[in-house]
Amino acid sequence: MVHPTRPNGSTRTVAAAFPGAVPGLGDNGAMTLPAWISTDTLISIVLVLLITIVGRFLLVRLVRGVTNKAVEGARKRRAGGGSRADHIIESLTLANHERYQQRAATLGSLVASLITVLLWVIALLTILAIVGIPLGPLLASAGVGGVALAFGAQSLIKDFLSGIFMIMEDQYGVGDLIDTGDLRGTVEDVGLRVTRLRDPTGTIWYVRNGEILRLGNQSQGWSTAIVDVPVAVDENPAKVIAILEEVAVSAEQADELSGELLERPNVVGVNSVTATTMTIRMLAKTLPNQHWGIQRWLLEHSVSALAKAGVRSPVPNLGLMNP
Repeated sequence: MVHPTRPNGSTRTVAAAFPGAVPGLGDNGAMTLPAWISTDTLISIVLVLLITIVGRFLLVRLVRGVTNKAVEGARKRRAGGGSRADHIIESLTLANHERYQQRAATLGSLVASLITVLLWVIALLTILAIVGIPLGPLLASAGVGGVALAFGAQSLIKDFLSGIFMIMEDQYGVGDLIDTGDLRGTVEDVGLRVTRLRDPTGTIWYVRNGEILRLGNQSQGWSTAIVDVPVAVDENPAKVIAILEEVAVSAEQADELSGELLERPNVVGVNSVTATTMTIRMLAKTLPNQHWGIQRWLLEHSVSALAKAGVRSPVPNLGLMNP
C-alpha cells in the first residue's frame, strides 16, 4: 500500500483509480493529455476560439464602417443645401455633424458590445458541446432562469429597449428642449435607462425611458415665431398688410437677426375680426427656441411702423349706448 503523503505514490494511486484523469509524461518523456481531451478535441477548441476572435474583429469593424458611412452621408446631405436657413442650421444648431457623430458612436459601441457578448456565448456553448458536456439540462436551467429574470426585470428591460430606440431614431439629444407631457425641460444627459432633464426652475429630473409615452421636441430643425398685430376694425386690410410686408423685409435685412431668422417673415393676412379689432398675423421661421426674440422684434417694429403710417389701434368698446 502506498502512503498518501508520498507524491509519487499518490499520483500513481489516482492514476490507477481514474485512468487518463491526470496528465503526465509518456514513455518517451513527452507530456500526455487527459483521456477526455484528445488532440482533435483540443484542435477544435482552438479553432472555435480563433473563429470567434476573428469573427468579432470583422463584425465590429463592419459596424464601425457602417456607422461612419452613415455619418458622412448625413454630413454630405446637409452640406448640399444652399439656402440661408440650411447654412444657419448647419453652423449654429446642435443637429449638426457633431450630434450625428455622437449618436453613431453610441450606436456603434452598443452594437459592438452585443456582438461580443453573443459571439462569446456561442463559443462557450460550442466548446462545452465539443468537450462532451450535455447542454440540454444547462439550456433548460438557463431558460427557466431567463423567464424568472424577465418577469422580475420587465420595467428595466422596457427602459433599455426604449432608450435604444430613442437613440436610434434620434428623438432628442443633449441640449434639446423637450416636453414629455408631465415635464418640460432641457436634456442634459441621454442614457439607455434614464434621461436627465433640467426644468426652467433649475430642478433636475431623472425620467425613465420606458415611462416616456409621448414626446415633443422644440429644438429639432426650427421654430416658428407667431405675431398677431391688432388694428382698428375699420382700417384698410391691404394698407396694413403692405406696411407689415415692409417690416418683414427690414427684419430679413437686420444684422441683429441674421443669426436667428432663417427666412423672411410671412404676412399671412387677416387672422380674426371682432367688433373693434382686426388682427393681422405674421409668421417667421427661426432657429430652435429663438422665436421669442424674433416675436418681440417684429411686434415692436410693426407697432412703430403702423403708428407712423397713421394706422389706428383698436378702440375698446366701453359698452356705452347712444341716448
